[in-house]
Amino acid sequence: MTDQLLTVDEVAARLGTTARFPRRLIAERRIVFVKVGRHVRIPERALAEFVTANTVQPVTTARRRFGAVA
Repeated sequence: MTDQLLTVDEVAARLGTTARFPRRLIAERRIVFVKVGRHVRIPERALAEFVTANTVQPVTTARRRFGAVA
C-alpha cells in the first residue's frame, strides 16, 4: 500500500475549498474513503480519480472571422 491517506483538511487544501466540501462528498458517498477508528481518510488515488471523473473538457468551435451578419 503506497497510496497516502489524506485528512479532510488536506483534501480541502488540494481542492482549494473549505473542509465542508470533502465532508459532503463523504456523506453523499461520492468519493472513496477509509475509516480509521473515528477518523476519515481519503486515499490520494481516490482524490485523483474524483478530479479526473469530474473534469469537463472545453468545447472547441470554429471561430468566424468577421462575425455573424444579420
